[in-house]
Parts: sequence; C-alpha cells; structure tokens
Amino acid sequence: MYLNTGYLNHSHMDFKDKSRPLIVGSCGTYRLSRHPKLPTYRPRGRLDYQIIYITAGCGYFHFDNVNNETIVPAGNIVLYRPKELQKYEYYGEDKTEVYWIHFTGSNVKNILRQYGFPDKERVFQVGTSNEYEQIFKRIIIELQRCQDNYEEMLVLLLRHLLISFHRELTREHILKNEYLDHEMDNAVTFFNENYNQNIHIDDYAASRGMSVSWFIRNFKKYTGSTPMQFIVGIRINNAQMLLETTTYSINEISKIVGYDNQLYFSRLFHKLKGYSPREYRKLRNKF
Repeated sequence: MYLNTGYLNHSHMDFKDKSRPLIVGSCGTYRLSRHPKLPTYRPRGRLDYQIIYITAGCGYFHFDNVNNETIVPAGNIVLYRPKELQKYEYYGEDKTEVYWIHFTGSNVKNILRQYGFPDKERVFQVGTSNEYEQIFKRIIIELQRCQDNYEEMLVLLLRHLLISFHRELTREHILKNEYLDHEMDNAVTFFNENYNQNIHIDDYAASRGMSVSWFIRNFKKYTGSTPMQFIVGIRINNAQMLLETTTYSINEISKIVGYDNQLYFSRLFHKLKGYSPREYRKLRNKF
C-alpha cells in the first residue's frame, strides 16, 4: 500500500476551528495493490469536513446506517460533514486509489454551497482528472514543508480544487440539459410530422436508446403532457381545423388524422372538445 499524508502543524488531532472562514487540516492519498482491505469506521464522525476523491477502483460506503452499502466508483467525490457516521472500505483487489482532505472554518457551509455542493448530498460525479491529483499533491507538500504563508496557500489550493470540481459539475449539468433538450425537440418534431401514423412510444424510445419510463417522464416535464397525450392533442386539433375549413366527411377526417375507427375518433373528439365532430361543425357553420 502506498501512503502519503500531510497534517497542519504536523498534528494528527481532529479539530474544529472557526477563527477563520476556511482552514485546511490534513490531506493525503492511499493506493492499494496487494493490501487486502483498508476499512474506516468512525461512528460519531469527525469534527471537521472531509472530501474523498476516488481516482481509481472504487470505495464501499455506508451512509447513515452501517448496514447500507453504496459502491462509489472512480470519478466521484464523497463529502462528509461534521459528526456524520463514517464507515467505508477499500479493497486491494479493486486497486483503489483515493485522495482525501480535511478542512474546517466558520464559513465552510456557505463556501460549499457557493461551489455547487448542496447541504444534504454526499456523492458528486466530477470525473477523473490529472488536475485534481496535482492540486492534492501540492496541498500535501505544503502541509509537509510548512513554508512561509503556507496556511494561506492551503486555502487557495483548496478553493482551486473546489472550483475545478464545480466547473466539472456545471459542465456535466449543461451537457445533460443539452442532451435532454435535443432529444425532446427531436421527439416533438417527429410526433408533429408523423402524428397520423401508428406510433408506438416503446419503439420510438428504443430507437433513440432511451428507456420508456425515462422518455415519458422527461417528455412530460418538457411539454406538460405524456407522448400519447401530445400526439392525441395534435390529431384532435388538426381534426378541429379540418372540420372548420374543409367539406371532408367525419369519416375522412378521422382517417386523415390517424383514426380508422370513426366511432372511437368521435368519442375522443367529444371528450377533449366537449362536442361531437358533427356538433362542432354545425356550431362553427353558424358563425
């Protein structure tokens, strides 16, 4: 097992200090290869905050309850707050490598919020990056050497690390939103152009590599209606326009908008518009 650590004033004591907004207490790295297991168990947590960055392998974390287990793979950070149960294990067979940093201060909660870490979330996907590792290594060196103004440098480096995490978290959020908007725009266009065809939502979702439940849930968030409600709305609105502006029969209009069964079409039109197609046409012809 490879181990490299640094501690503020070379003290291994867990501490809480609100004399300054942000104070770095310790930082280090573990790399497991042949060592079978590295467990940590702090039932009452610590007095400070802790970030664990998993750069290789994975960690097995037990949040809130020792019987719960969450496997956190490389590319994620885990954030522990003061007095939270800490129970986690790393295994040599996973070839796990992690960096960790402890910090305290009078304004930590607001600083974390500022950099995109909500109060109750613990796991954040930030990806793997050599930049993160270089910052951690510089923090460890500063703690080990204790050069002039090193405590101030530690704070600057920690903020650098938090900003780097925040940029990645924001970038991932933007990419996810762009992907979502693109897929929903595609779906809306497809349904508008093919509304009178026999559309199967399951088949459409599969053709785009999406699960049906994910697609329906996000389409509803995007448009305010489910995919089938959206399609039916297009059909009935177009039928309404045809009833107003053409002399096509009810049966013809029913087929034009995608319904072979005129009776079913008429019932659906009545349900959504409050009139049967025939009643609606007579009503419009009065004006």
